[in-house]
Amino acid sequence: MDPHTLDKPSGRVLALDPGRVRVGVALSDEDGVLASPRPALDGSDQKRLVASVARLCREEEVRQILVGLPLDLSGEAGPPARRAEALASQLREATSLPVQLIDERLSTVAAHRRLDDAGRKRGKARSQAVDGAAAALLLQAWLDSRGG
Repeated sequence: MDPHTLDKPSGRVLALDPGRVRVGVALSDEDGVLASPRPALDGSDQKRLVASVARLCREEEVRQILVGLPLDLSGEAGPPARRAEALASQLREATSLPVQLIDERLSTVAAHRRLDDAGRKRGKARSQAVDGAAAALLLQAWLDSRGG
């Protein structure tokens, strides 16, 4: 048995890139190696969002949730970061899963760059793709840092 797998329980990890209108979603594979974007969730109603995430966690057998923490470039926590912290707290309560806040200051910028590189045209479909791509970048970085 590989000793590095002992601290990596099987199961999926869910990452959220919260926004006021849409919340980007990404899910890992069961081995914790690859992050894949999922359709964005409606972020306009916090109670409905928490219920949707809890349902997704049950359906996909999620073992941990990551929530992007949009700190200011100076590292300060402004209103968006406080909303992310509140979401993380509500998700802990609703799912009983471990929820970790992850600095995601530049994930959306990186997602736009990747879509530009892929030749994806600007528009509504691209805006929705950015949300999932940002969540997937956040999740992939976290998985890679754990030696996935």
